[in-house]
Amino acid sequence: MTLRVGIVACSAEGAALCYRTLCDEGAHVMGPHMHPEVCLHNHPLGEYTRHLRVQAWGGVADLMISSAHKLEAMGAELLICPDNTLHHAWQQAADASRVPWLHIAEEVAAEARRQGLSSLGVLGTRNLMLGPVYRTVLEAAGLGCEIPPPEDRDLLDHVIFDQLVYGEFHDEARRYVVAMIRRLAERGCDGVVLGCSEIPLLLQASDSPLPALDSTRILARAALRRATADDAPR
Repeated sequence: MTLRVGIVACSAEGAALCYRTLCDEGAHVMGPHMHPEVCLHNHPLGEYTRHLRVQAWGGVADLMISSAHKLEAMGAELLICPDNTLHHAWQQAADASRVPWLHIAEEVAAEARRQGLSSLGVLGTRNLMLGPVYRTVLEAAGLGCEIPPPEDRDLLDHVIFDQLVYGEFHDEARRYVVAMIRRLAERGCDGVVLGCSEIPLLLQASDSPLPALDSTRILARAALRRATADDAPR
């Protein structure tokens, strides 16, 4: 039996990419036109941003838990959140849930090791880049972790919240992000984490000067593997 996957959504663009990946790639695992049952719950992004602006992670956790409980009531048996920044509150949400979660940074670290990478640059919101979500997980996996300098962090945060979450993907922003990745490569990174669920919609893998780890699709693929595993718990 295949597990029902619940998506704890934040931004519409990132959640949609996660959902589409589960559905589009399900056929490769389950057969033509097949994918796991998927349910999604989304509090408005604005409810999250009022907590994110002041780093009120308890408020973020409350919203995630609210979504998780709604998804559990819909029959979800495995939970994922494609929003990297919300993983500051992931443990609180996971502890309050009745079903298991996957952690996006842990899945990215596993993929980096599979590819033989050793030092990753991390791109995402300002809170994500400065916070412990990736640094803690990557260091525990024996991987280096670098983030852009302050001016690049501020620019990327602006691009994410003022453009990407609205579905605006501009060439100028793409050039900025490519230049950021190039500078991370000059500092010794051999891979880059696209640690915002919308960045993969702005930047194709072929655009990146470094091997790009698309956190949204990596998480969705991990959920697909877990949901269809022979020993998946019910």
